[in-house]
Amino acid sequence: MNDAGAIIRSPLLGFCGGSLDRAAAFRSDQAWIAARRAEPTAKLVRLNGDKTRLAGNALYFETPVGDDAIFLGLDPEGHAIFAGESLAPIEEALDLRSLAIEGHLAAYDLATLAHARSLLHWHQRHRFCANCGHETEMKDGGYRRHCPRCAAEHFPRTDPVIIIIVRAGEEILMGRQASWSTGRYSALAGFMEPGETIEEAARREVLEEAGIRVGAMSYVASQPWPYPSSLMIGLIGEAINRDIVIDKTELEDARWFSRIEVAQMLDGRHPGALSVPPPMAIAHKILEAALI
Repeated sequence: MNDAGAIIRSPLLGFCGGSLDRAAAFRSDQAWIAARRAEPTAKLVRLNGDKTRLAGNALYFETPVGDDAIFLGLDPEGHAIFAGESLAPIEEALDLRSLAIEGHLAAYDLATLAHARSLLHWHQRHRFCANCGHETEMKDGGYRRHCPRCAAEHFPRTDPVIIIIVRAGEEILMGRQASWSTGRYSALAGFMEPGETIEEAARREVLEEAGIRVGAMSYVASQPWPYPSSLMIGLIGEAINRDIVIDKTELEDARWFSRIEVAQMLDGRHPGALSVPPPMAIAHKILEAALI
């Protein structure tokens, strides 16, 4: 909320709002995938790393679709959408983060790019079997890799990340990393580890990074984050103690902010030029929720 008490609400989070039918019931059929590739309406979006080109304010699609392209799904009109990696730099390409911040692309187009980026990155780094080292083969249109030597099956991975805003009465805890732009503060975050629940991971991260113990916790939202393939799980937690002990290997600074300061940072009018992540980032949405 702002100083007058009005609630701030951001637009849809970046990389959310996907509209493709991933056709899980059909994509294991190689003949079906081949037929989709050959359709005159099939379209290919090409990326070089996390960069692609646009056609105005929409995705730039190529045709025809090659045999090595990854099947993403069917669009609402039933047209097959594929993704491919460009080994050479793409002319007039823009990166996904910039596209999300600028907000010129429709949400479903941005979600398609995030989907493509994560799958392409996984294929680039999983050409060989982790079990026996033999080269693997793409199956299910790109949603599986099969090892012909040991028959091991490999599937795209998603790395869960907890991201949490902690409250203590009328104050909110945020931290900053040294690599961030000057004055930028955000929620605390970290990867979940094996054997942890979401709540356990959140409590561990906050305690490790800031020395704060977290009690009650609530879920806010989630966000795909294609850097390269994370799922951000947004939470609000209630602090048990208030004495901050910073882990300097993780954070440059951590501090408590008043609700008024946080509202000013969300509005981009903090008198000390402090800021928070833009509306496309889940940290922004969690902060909004924490002020309600």
